[in-house]
Amino acid sequence: MSIKLGQREVGDGSPCFITLEAGPTHDGLDTARKLVRLAAEAGADAVKFQVLDPDRLVADRNQMFSYEILVDRESGRTETVSEPLYDILCRRTLSEPDWKILKEFSDSLGLAFFATAMFDDDIKLLERLGCDSIKIASGDVNHFPLIRMAARTGMCLQLDTGNATLGEIESAVDVIRSEGNDRIIIHQCPSGYPARFESINLRIIPTLKRMFGYPAAYSDHTPGWDMDIAAIALGANLVEKTISLDRMTRSIEHVMSLEPSEMRKFVQTVRNLETALGSARRIMTEEELEKRLAVRRSIFLAEPVRAGQTIRNCRVEFRRPGYGIGPDRLSEFQDAEFKSDLPTGHMLQISDFI
Repeated sequence: MSIKLGQREVGDGSPCFITLEAGPTHDGLDTARKLVRLAAEAGADAVKFQVLDPDRLVADRNQMFSYEILVDRESGRTETVSEPLYDILCRRTLSEPDWKILKEFSDSLGLAFFATAMFDDDIKLLERLGCDSIKIASGDVNHFPLIRMAARTGMCLQLDTGNATLGEIESAVDVIRSEGNDRIIIHQCPSGYPARFESINLRIIPTLKRMFGYPAAYSDHTPGWDMDIAAIALGANLVEKTISLDRMTRSIEHVMSLEPSEMRKFVQTVRNLETALGSARRIMTEEELEKRLAVRRSIFLAEPVRAGQTIRNCRVEFRRPGYGIGPDRLSEFQDAEFKSDLPTGHMLQISDFI
């Protein structure tokens, strides 16, 4: 199944949809705009954010949250830090006028724009902005009231699945479909900042596609892009990768993000992979068909022959290049008669026979 997202189709048969995530790594409108511009310059298809209201979302303002930060760029050494979750989320908070500015800026750069919604008011905001999609966080996979309201907008819903079971994903999908919305993208989204390799489970991607029949996506929480490449090779129709102005920023998710110098290379690597993956069918170009003859073999005479003689009655050998009669056709010409005398080393052609 294919889903229209912005100006692009997401699904089998279409190029992988590349989303660059700026939600957790901006600290206000200024940095958010810079990240949007970088996403566009890199050639991404979309930029993503998170609509947050820390005062409503976090009940305990002293609840601590641990994550890794990069402390040495050369060695890649990290350390674990902790701070109140409330403080982390406050850095990402934007006003409605800010969101309007970001959406219009993204539109002007040709980027699809969507965000994770946490509350009903967030969904209404994204509707007013005319967003291309709403994302449901993995922690809300069982928040059926929120999912139901998001589904009623008719917008494409991207469902993060995190640690959800297949049964829980199925229930969430059923809720969306019960509201008449069939525009669904299901994300494999490993938990952790960064995610542990043993939690990534890329092989679930083909399972999600077979089981639900919708495009499958991979939200990457690891440094670099090895896991994204593997996910695409396994059939992911969309990848989401976090971006940062500086990976050494002492805040959550920067450690695994792409920096400005890497973003374009990431997008180009994905496009190169798609070209290299090619087709499930063996399709040869005229140029390839011609070039392969240089390393294939032809039938050559290992001794002189007389007019009227046949291949059956002479010695031959098989040598490169393959511009003459190939070894696979030897049996066809066993009893064919030569038109004229030919010397040792002659590469046999169809025109040599009566």
